[in-house]
Amino acid sequence: MYLHVGKDVILKTEDIVGIFDLDTATVGKSTRNYLAKSEKNGEVINVTTELPKSFIVCNHGEGKKVYISQISTATLEKRSEYKKIR
Repeated sequence: MYLHVGKDVILKTEDIVGIFDLDTATVGKSTRNYLAKSEKNGEVINVTTELPKSFIVCNHGEGKKVYISQISTATLEKRSEYKKIR
């Protein structure tokens, strides 16, 4: 199964480790540090030109990637559940 996370980016659901809300998740210092470290290591891929609402952590064959998306976690969850039902 696949999940569209913004622009032309579609991820395999089996690669997704977690989907997080940027507003609530970045309150914690450890999450902010994690995102900063990922950015520094070149692991962050921004798939939006709009206000970001979520980030998706994925494990790919070549390593970890963090996708920044304008799509809310609720919408991404609904899309993933819709795919499971069909």
